[in-house]
Amino acid sequence: MISTMTGVALDSALGSVSPSTLLLGLLVAGALICLLAGGGTVWGCHHPPSTPPLPCLPSLPVLGSLLSLRGDQPLHLRLRELGHRYGPLYALYLGPHYTVVVNSYQHAREVLLQRGKEFAGRPKMVTTELLTRGGKDIAFSDYTPLWKIHRRLVHNSFTLFGEGSSRLQDIEAVEALCCDLQASRGQAVDPGPPLMRAVTNVVCTLVFSSTYQPGDPELTSVMEYNDGIVQTIANGGLVDIYPWLRFFPNQTLTRLRDCINIRDTLLNKKLEEHKVSLSVGEPRDLLDALLQGGQGSRLEEEGICEDHVLMTAAEAFGAGVETTSTTLLWVLAFLLHHPQVQGRVQRELDEVVGCGRSPNVSDRAHLPYLDSVINEVMRIRPVSPVLIPHIALTTSSIGGHSVRKGTRVLVNMWAIHHDPDHWDTPQDFRPERFLDNEGRRITPSCFMPFGAGPRVCVGESLARLELFLFVSGLLQRFSFSPAPGVSLPDLQGRLGVVLQPLRYSLTVTPRPSWGVGGRGGEAAGRI
Repeated sequence: MISTMTGVALDSALGSVSPSTLLLGLLVAGALICLLAGGGTVWGCHHPPSTPPLPCLPSLPVLGSLLSLRGDQPLHLRLRELGHRYGPLYALYLGPHYTVVVNSYQHAREVLLQRGKEFAGRPKMVTTELLTRGGKDIAFSDYTPLWKIHRRLVHNSFTLFGEGSSRLQDIEAVEALCCDLQASRGQAVDPGPPLMRAVTNVVCTLVFSSTYQPGDPELTSVMEYNDGIVQTIANGGLVDIYPWLRFFPNQTLTRLRDCINIRDTLLNKKLEEHKVSLSVGEPRDLLDALLQGGQGSRLEEEGICEDHVLMTAAEAFGAGVETTSTTLLWVLAFLLHHPQVQGRVQRELDEVVGCGRSPNVSDRAHLPYLDSVINEVMRIRPVSPVLIPHIALTTSSIGGHSVRKGTRVLVNMWAIHHDPDHWDTPQDFRPERFLDNEGRRITPSCFMPFGAGPRVCVGESLARLELFLFVSGLLQRFSFSPAPGVSLPDLQGRLGVVLQPLRYSLTVTPRPSWGVGGRGGEAAGRI
């Protein structure tokens, strides 16, 4: 959702507002230009006295530095390019909002870890306030005592699906996905739709114990409202930079509200069903766990309410579906470009798992190369190349520069994951960089695909397990190759809510060794 929060470029932001709002903006901009032509003044960057001032992009009244972000480059590349001119730490204005941009691991470590609590705030924005019922989620809510209680509740609920649990393993989504892919019968297939259906089904099962067949109206509704929210957020807009624009006609906000209403109708229905059937004992799913964990006068007195439960469930879809399915698309895209990597993963699977059963969670510890492939994909194409903006909750400092309370901070994870000071040939796809000389896992400290510190993604462990089960299951059963007569996937991608590859096609070939006995044989038989 970074594009709407930062105004990826002025052109895309202007394109998302209504004609009347656009006209108003142009009139304001025109008046400012005339004013500037007469006065010739440009805003400077404010900084506390007697501290080294940060390099700052040119800034105009009202517009701030938005004109410096214009161009064909996506935001993360533009911010990194500006870093070559202004240094790894610099400032700009997103409209009226003074913002510090972090392009290096050294400074990101200060913001996320060393002074993590000082920079743990979140800005209030129109779209996220709508999405989260005024900040009753985890990702976009401000850092408060109530948020810490809520996060602890969510973290405890997510332990249901951790390393020691078979709940994620028992979901049949991988087998269902295999059926979808096998149905292509050697013809070129776009992996996007079946991956999206499979991941959505996983989240539905984890959140409210519903598993759907393809074409089920409720599954279709979930996918449509989630996609609608994603698309409206991806279109971006000036409303998060200039909140007063929400009082003018805005088609993007109207569609966003419509999608949220559909989402909330479904989630309210599921919540009421769970409240009726809730019982003491092992929770069936995330809604059960949240309801059980949220019961009791203490939590109610602290301010935890049903809205927090609903927004946590909503966030599982908003954050879990798009990011996981997109990462899987990137994995397949890079494997098409690097068939030798695909072959090595399959050999590792054959040696560790064999073909008589499906991979399970406990196999992950014995499949370091497969894990390194997933890590390298998350490094080279982070789905969130710029982290959700942080806010300084107190006057602090970054790199020896004072940063005032209320300052926004953007951490450019793309720049950190492609920094040649920390990564040898960072533009190259090399899973081996996550292994030592003996083939054991290593995790460089500058690898932070889920963020770090107090605002690290609460669903990181679950997401990693989900990625492992999908990738291992697919590569155990199939080989993937470029579709005949079709170009290899473009690896640059496009930035919307997440950084995703352009649509591509591939050919799916069942591996000859798959389907001999055990659970694997049963799954192959259904295919």
